[in-house]
Amino acid sequence: MRDGPLVLAVETSCDETSAAVLRGPREVLGHTILSQDAHALYGGVVPEIAARAHLAALDDVIEGALREARIRLDDVDLFAATAGPGLIGALLVGLTWVKSAAFAIGRPFVPVHHMEAHLFATFVEDATASPPFVGLLVSGGHTLLVHVLAWGRYELLGETRDDAAGEAFDKVARILGLGYPGGPGIEASARAGDAERYAFPRPMLLSSQTPESPDFFDFSFSGLKTSVSTRVRDIERAGRLAEETANLAASFQAAVVEVLVAKTMRAVRATGTNRVVLGGGVAASRALRDALTAALGEGATLHVPSRRLATDNAAMIACAGLFRFGRRETGGLETTARADLPFPGLSRRADHYEAIGA
Repeated sequence: MRDGPLVLAVETSCDETSAAVLRGPREVLGHTILSQDAHALYGGVVPEIAARAHLAALDDVIEGALREARIRLDDVDLFAATAGPGLIGALLVGLTWVKSAAFAIGRPFVPVHHMEAHLFATFVEDATASPPFVGLLVSGGHTLLVHVLAWGRYELLGETRDDAAGEAFDKVARILGLGYPGGPGIEASARAGDAERYAFPRPMLLSSQTPESPDFFDFSFSGLKTSVSTRVRDIERAGRLAEETANLAASFQAAVVEVLVAKTMRAVRATGTNRVVLGGGVAASRALRDALTAALGEGATLHVPSRRLATDNAAMIACAGLFRFGRRETGGLETTARADLPFPGLSRRADHYEAIGA
């Protein structure tokens, strides 16, 4: 443990089976990610299939990470696993394996919150991606806008009121026949399209909103998805869907990106923080990264994870687990997974300012 503890972490919250070995919070010694392909047949993740696939693959995925790190299981000092949120069956596969291994060889283990780990993902590769910053977490299950004052101290500024951004991408991609997951398919198709061809709505984005408006920082993508679906039906009846798919993809993507960027810039101005950290699968979107970079301009910094760490992965779980271990927050035999696990250290912005008497 001369250079920090050896951590073995496991991530099985959705449809990626991942294991990672880190020495300390940033030295990745071994990292394996296995994405499940079967869900493409259904246009979305099937929970029971995901859980069974994790069960079948997990031993080999962990063995791969250990082999890459050139260590044995007995060399591990600390275990970490995603405990939520996510698909409950999938979560239980990874958490049960880690809990069993930890107790079998007499090591501590840490249950980790999946979305907090996404805040740490960029930090694994970039030590400057540390608080304070505005965090935009965009994935298939969540869209959160968070002011990160310090690790473990988070203000929730805004969140989705219905579909998450990644979920909207998946659903629209299914409507357009662009495959699963939806983000890469839509982005690829959009490159050949006209983003101004269709004027899709920008939900919850009005010039009349003020910081006191309850929806000033919040997101909503359900209505946008419905608008695309309605337009697609009309175009399909006219027999023009094939020739208009790229334009539809580009127009939809532009609407989502504009909302995400506008809300993030509102957070930057409200908090006085000129640094933004992206996290979650949608953080891999080149369109989103480019638009945020342009909006932030000179004097501000955008920190983005590599594509490997933007998706669900165990390296970010290990990093977040080490932070929680440093606060002596370990699990026990009674620890279990929760699909709705509360975000640790998260308060609403109004609650924070009331607490400090502002």
